[in-house]
Amino acid sequence: MAPGNPNQCATAARGLGLWSCVALVVASMVGAGVFTTSGFTLADLRSREWVLAAWAIGGVLALSGALCYAALARRFPASGGEYEYLRRTVHPLAGALAGWVSLCAGFTAPLAAAARALDPYMAAAFDVESTGRWCGTAAIAAAGLAHGTHVRSGAVVQNLVVAVKVALMATLVVGGGVAILARGAPPPIPAADGGAAFVPALAVSLVWISFAYSGWNAAVYVAGEVRTPERTVARALLVGTLLVTALYLGLNAVFVYADDFAALAGRPEIAAAAAEGLAGPWLRRAVGGLVALALVTSITSLVMAGPRVYARMAEDGVLPGWFAARDARPPRAAITLQCALALVALWVARLEQLMTYVGWTLSVCSALTVLGLCRVRAREGAAAVPVRGWPWLPAFYVIAVLGIAGFSLADRPVEGVVGLATLGAGVGLGWWFLRSRAD
Repeated sequence: MAPGNPNQCATAARGLGLWSCVALVVASMVGAGVFTTSGFTLADLRSREWVLAAWAIGGVLALSGALCYAALARRFPASGGEYEYLRRTVHPLAGALAGWVSLCAGFTAPLAAAARALDPYMAAAFDVESTGRWCGTAAIAAAGLAHGTHVRSGAVVQNLVVAVKVALMATLVVGGGVAILARGAPPPIPAADGGAAFVPALAVSLVWISFAYSGWNAAVYVAGEVRTPERTVARALLVGTLLVTALYLGLNAVFVYADDFAALAGRPEIAAAAAEGLAGPWLRRAVGGLVALALVTSITSLVMAGPRVYARMAEDGVLPGWFAARDARPPRAAITLQCALALVALWVARLEQLMTYVGWTLSVCSALTVLGLCRVRAREGAAAVPVRGWPWLPAFYVIAVLGIAGFSLADRPVEGVVGLATLGAGVGLGWWFLRSRAD
């Protein structure tokens, strides 16, 4: 089929249903962030209640974005995510920029971050020595093989692993809650001076929490392989985001009430610290295994979703044609590219650098996508593009996300500059590919 044909999605193998899409959203969202962030937010906010409030705010923001993307998914039911949406709503160059951001920040960097965090949790779970980056390397390679074999077989593995992960997380929430209630609440946190610094501290905390919530849009990247995507993708975004928000609130309530403030504040491994405070080393090892499982499913979901963006770009002539999917097979060349780039990032970058860079760059791209929704709504009308909460919900999302990005840029300027360089490179490369296609 000729590049850019809007009916391309009709020929794709539509083997994914609602629960496969929900599992993809859950797996993409639940990674290292939820098991590490609250130690830092507790130290900054010095209030268990405000830590939980910050996680609730992050959930509201993610749900707002999901509702906006659901409207786009109904209007444009094709694989490609932000690339597909921005090229339709703004300009092909904006779509090329989004595809480049997906390649660098949307999938490659998060894949490397999840793989980088996997090894210490595997070592804690099994009481073995660290293998450096080799455990993460093996996980990326295994995910590439699973999803490069067949769409349906990769989805089945994904669904089973996600179901086990959610069940274990729910067990931790219930068991931890019962233990805390039986033991009684920990001592109150001592008051601190400098109350005027609370608002900046809350904003910075939301930067990290927004990273933990990233991935709520995962189902839009595989819409072309979903049965009845106009309905299924929107439902998957909402169900997956609501489920993860409930799990996050429950988990973090257990984390911050599990032990004294001094034992938890500032701890990057707050999940393990809270587990040991509740029941000793055996629970710390069990939670280490749970975190490792969460990271593995995050890796597999990113390998499943990311290459579909590059395949769609190849179909439109924005990337070389050999990245496109062939017949009903997965886009194997794009999967290979994704895994290779993630392995390079895994071996050259630090975890903290990857997380900050991802949060900033994706915030800007998602805000631009919602602005594209506003543009197509104005162009085609409310009947063609219904949006829940219009116009307040899209406005809230754009303002909040860009505000978080601004605080992140001020706090971590190096990663922000790298993000700006990524955006600039995306514009340049997109212009070059589009000009080459026109010639």
